[in-house]
Amino acid sequence: MFVLTETNSIANHFIAELRDVTIQNDSMRFRKNMERLGEVLAYEISKSLPYQSATIQTPLALAHTYLLSQQPVLVTILRASLPFHQGFLNVFDKAENAFIGAYRGKHRADETFDIQMDYLACPDLNDKIIIMIDPMLATGKSLLKSYEALLAHGKPARTIIVSAIAAPEGIAFLQENLPDAELFLGTIDEKLNNKFYIVPGLGDAGDLAYGEKL
Repeated sequence: MFVLTETNSIANHFIAELRDVTIQNDSMRFRKNMERLGEVLAYEISKSLPYQSATIQTPLALAHTYLLSQQPVLVTILRASLPFHQGFLNVFDKAENAFIGAYRGKHRADETFDIQMDYLACPDLNDKIIIMIDPMLATGKSLLKSYEALLAHGKPARTIIVSAIAAPEGIAFLQENLPDAELFLGTIDEKLNNKFYIVPGLGDAGDLAYGEKL
């Protein structure tokens, strides 16, 4: 598990602005900070991907380098993940993409809920590296259900889960139910509250990026 805020990083500024209620009313700024955080995390993930040697012809001579031997598939949980996803796409600009509509159903009297899923667009995933992108890792249930749905399109060789902010409960849930998945996180917060929202968190990432929903 990699946690970005455990090292000195400019990403701390992006996360701070994402949380700040005096800045959150600027939805364009919120989206941009989420995009920039995605770029930083994509760079960190890029260090762990497979590379192969290559030779490039410059105007003057041959240059030797190492290039990705396999592009990842970027899997985005709609709608909150879209600006976060864009940051990854800025880095992995040749990547294939998958999109999943997964969200919390109505809360019951005890505040529990089921995960609803009504959309999936996905390429073939057999033996590929997938990066599942969701800005808020709360309970982890939507990510697990999304992963299970993806298996209808093939068995990935490697699964990486990325979140801007994670709760310990969600981390524990994924480590128990998806033990082979690797976690790349912006930061880890204190807990989930009785409505299963991350504390201190930042609020509803989808609403902050695109406006409140009915």
